[in-house]
Amino acid sequence: MANLPVGYLVSQYPAVNHTFILREIRILRKLGFDVRVVSIRQPDRPVEALSPEEAEEYRRTSFVLASGAVAIAAIHFRAFFARPIRYLMTLAYALHLGGADLSAAARHVLYFAEAIVAGHYFSAQGVRHAHTHFSSTVMLLVSRLYPITFSMTIHGPDEFNDTIAFHMAEKVAAARFVAAISRFASSQIMRASDPRHWHKIRTLPLGVDTAAFAPRPTPSGLEILCVGRLAPAKAHLILIGAIARLVASGHGEIQLVLVGSGPSRPAIEEEISRRKLHNYVQLHGAVNHDRVLDFYRRASIFALASFAEGVPVVLMEAMAMQIPCVATWIAGVPELIRDGIDGLLAPPADEEALASAIARLLDDAALAAALGRSGRERVLERYDLTRNVERLAASFLELGICSTSIPRDSR
Repeated sequence: MANLPVGYLVSQYPAVNHTFILREIRILRKLGFDVRVVSIRQPDRPVEALSPEEAEEYRRTSFVLASGAVAIAAIHFRAFFARPIRYLMTLAYALHLGGADLSAAARHVLYFAEAIVAGHYFSAQGVRHAHTHFSSTVMLLVSRLYPITFSMTIHGPDEFNDTIAFHMAEKVAAARFVAAISRFASSQIMRASDPRHWHKIRTLPLGVDTAAFAPRPTPSGLEILCVGRLAPAKAHLILIGAIARLVASGHGEIQLVLVGSGPSRPAIEEEISRRKLHNYVQLHGAVNHDRVLDFYRRASIFALASFAEGVPVVLMEAMAMQIPCVATWIAGVPELIRDGIDGLLAPPADEEALASAIARLLDDAALAAALGRSGRERVLERYDLTRNVERLAASFLELGICSTSIPRDSR
């Protein structure tokens, strides 16, 4: 069989918070897959601020919303006259998905408009199957109009907040396969879908490049690092509260370093001021992948206080660098970190328990070092990037979606 191109539909590419998608695509290309990327939006930074890898991906990507109104209208015009009944049926289906709520209906009409353009780009490149991260509704609509099948990766937690509004059952029924990044995610997809389609659900964890994220030298300071979007689900205010407790208990030498940007920054700044922690908390904006390594190398401890997560790639990165980690026992996190073996887990929304876990690492260098070593072994065993992308590649091959050659031990 010819090696047909595989499409990738993503919401924004490249993006600081989604570097794992870029890594996945580049590994697939190394494995021999001809990957064609369509992104709904342009990158989250100016082109001149992209890393060399991101800039290369940018040049290879088609962008739906950058096409311009005239070009988008022309694509819709051609799609309508090529398949008028199918076009109208797909529009009707989009309105059906939106339901009676006017804002939801308007949002789904926008998804429909994006789907026509994305499907056009894929069809022009000979794509007959596309995989998607974070654009599954658009991909569902693409598959209704164009002869393109699809698969999707479901991360959580947002997709599980309202599985009916997310159309989980419809998407699982229509997809060729569904990649869940954790057992927890698999369970939530199964909960929301028809058991007749459970065979499509595959637990395919994400991973990190364990060579790039190699063990760092023992740091000289006492920096507690948190990398991630500044959003309510990340619970930065709880982490700041834990830092306040640590300072009050005599750990005045610590520094909390927050790397990321997002809507919670004003609230975080206000909390730092209210607790008089200006000397103990550093706020950095979002940084490129090639710069975030510098923050990891200086970190003594990595901490996440999240209320909701999938399986955070930043935790995998920190563990791969032998940084002892503290996180909350939510969703898929305990699948990555076994409490007391690969790191420490604390209950969510508990400043005192989080502070206590961090203090254990600050006060016991031997424990911190042991957890760091075990954390890297855990990532090497289950969350190696190349090995896990090879498993995704094997899913494409098993379904006859495309043809290439991958190592036999990855199947």
